[in-house]
Amino acid sequence: MPHKMLKLSTLAILVAGASQASAAVYTIEPVSTAGADQLAAQEYFPSAQANADSTPVSMFTTGIKPSAEGENCFTGNCNAGSYDVAGTARRGTQGAPLSDAVAFNQNRQFVNDLSGLYNYCRDDLGYNTCDVWARSEYFGYGYNVDDEQSGQGLGGLQHIQQTWKNNYHSNAVALDNGAAVTTKADDVSAYPEQGIGTLQDKTTDATLEGIAGNYSFGTSSSAVFNNNGVYPRAFAKRGFVNIDGTPAALLNPVSGDAFVQNMGQTMANGAVETTGGLLVVGSSSFAQTFTQDVDSRDPNTDDINIGLGFNKDTFKQCATNPSNLYSTFECQFSSFANEAAFWLVDASGNVVKSGAMGSNLAAVDKDHDDVSAQASANAVAMVNGSPVAVGYISRDTNSSDSYVMEAAFFKPTTGIDSSWTQTAIPGITISTGDDRNYEYTMANDVNANFKVVGIAKSHKADNRSYPQKMFIYDNATGQTKFLDSSVSSIFFRGANGDAEAINDHDQVVGWIDSETKNQIDGSERRHRAFTYIAGSAAQGPLKAGSVWMLDDLTNDPELGSASVANSYRIISATDVNNAGVISATANYCAGGYQNLTKEAQCSVTEKQVAIKLVPKANATDKDIIVRKAEEDEPVKRSGGSLGILALTALGFIGFRRRK
Repeated sequence: MPHKMLKLSTLAILVAGASQASAAVYTIEPVSTAGADQLAAQEYFPSAQANADSTPVSMFTTGIKPSAEGENCFTGNCNAGSYDVAGTARRGTQGAPLSDAVAFNQNRQFVNDLSGLYNYCRDDLGYNTCDVWARSEYFGYGYNVDDEQSGQGLGGLQHIQQTWKNNYHSNAVALDNGAAVTTKADDVSAYPEQGIGTLQDKTTDATLEGIAGNYSFGTSSSAVFNNNGVYPRAFAKRGFVNIDGTPAALLNPVSGDAFVQNMGQTMANGAVETTGGLLVVGSSSFAQTFTQDVDSRDPNTDDINIGLGFNKDTFKQCATNPSNLYSTFECQFSSFANEAAFWLVDASGNVVKSGAMGSNLAAVDKDHDDVSAQASANAVAMVNGSPVAVGYISRDTNSSDSYVMEAAFFKPTTGIDSSWTQTAIPGITISTGDDRNYEYTMANDVNANFKVVGIAKSHKADNRSYPQKMFIYDNATGQTKFLDSSVSSIFFRGANGDAEAINDHDQVVGWIDSETKNQIDGSERRHRAFTYIAGSAAQGPLKAGSVWMLDDLTNDPELGSASVANSYRIISATDVNNAGVISATANYCAGGYQNLTKEAQCSVTEKQVAIKLVPKANATDKDIIVRKAEEDEPVKRSGGSLGILALTALGFIGFRRRK
């Protein structure tokens, strides 16, 4: 009997020890909410102040600081705390994405009013909730449905357009590891323009797109100025670089008239450290897209509702009469053609080299009023000692479609300050006419192996869905393949997705629709983050060729509902460094979701937060435990609604990181 008792006791101890063991291959580390809390505490419009006070500020990640040579968190050889996360905090809806050269990648530039937002949703996303989404994006989240013209919500395009009469309060703050970032646009010294007025505090919107060494970079709106009782902006967007916290502006490198130089936009999307400093890539305006003889580009201002008419003749004179730029309401609606651009910034913040990456297209094709030339570099990497940038170019199809935005890579012919060649990525050429296959294609990221990841937005519906497909291009073979069901069942037919980043170990991260049940009725699906090991070598416990939802790789069922991972459902992975650490955006449920399943409900108001995923040293594939579906749970429970997260998720497809 004593012998049997010893065996049972030993077994009990082993079982108890096993029950306390921790599964999962990634741990979740929340990013500080200091910047989001600061934005939430800022004053807002009186008509929407109560809504602002009761609605959580949403956080998004955009990138993660690169790891040092040889670091690998899968083996425990890393300093995960040194990998800062770049991102943005946003209050309400964005209206027009700050990270897009043109809103929602529509080179027609028609997404500038309520009907434009609705038409984009209907024609490009195909959801049956477009009426609700468009109103929220235009009037702001939580607008007064009984008085939508004056019942200001949180954010929204109308909020931006009404600035001229109503002033403006910051709606988006750039974040470095969760702390708010000051940009050059917050400093009056950034505005040499004459007669613009007095700078208003806390009126810029900004996003931090990435961090490299002592540099961080991103894009900011202009501040708002008080100009004799009206409130103009100097420009729509401007790229910036911060060096050890000291901000510098990235001015337009394209030679052009004073109008383009003053009001034209620049964007900083990606960067890499070189021996000469930080090489930043992005886009820059080179010409306006409205002309004296074309009416189709005039913005529809019927919904602005600030008691001002819009004079089309005055609007068309903005480009030829720059002395009135900041005293004329219509000029605030100026739009531009953009091309890929670069800046080389030294350690003192001086731009020592800059220029365009080449474009031979006119800003506006006179035979096609609806589109304009648009190009951008979204990311850059050093490949065999020379920079390679990726993004998209405009291609003239010589058809009714005219210009289209097509995925491409850019290479300097010799040194960084030389001319750059543009090459369309093969295998995803956009056809035209009745057989048009894609609305647009673009590359999001490139690694040192010259592998490129990106997206191809379908032009035709697939079972009521207009899927945004993902691709990976290997320059060594010249082959492009889609991430579809032939790679993994996670990439099901008709799914929307975004391959956002790839590291030098060929590990891809992004997001994908996680459910198929709403495929027929045109509703929005949940998004979930994924990782794909695209190379021939395993990454820790993740085998070559494997695809995983990150919710499964963080799942810790041994700790049950009380596990840290059960307080998060990861909706997007935005970057991954060579040590394997991932920046991600997640829904957060304080106290944990009601069970461990994929579709678990939250009993309190969810928040959208920024997180960092750190590989567990020496984890094995036995630590991966896939989450169950809701129907597999023995007990089902109901919970609170998603609220703002469900509503704004539809717009998430237009939000991408830039590296």
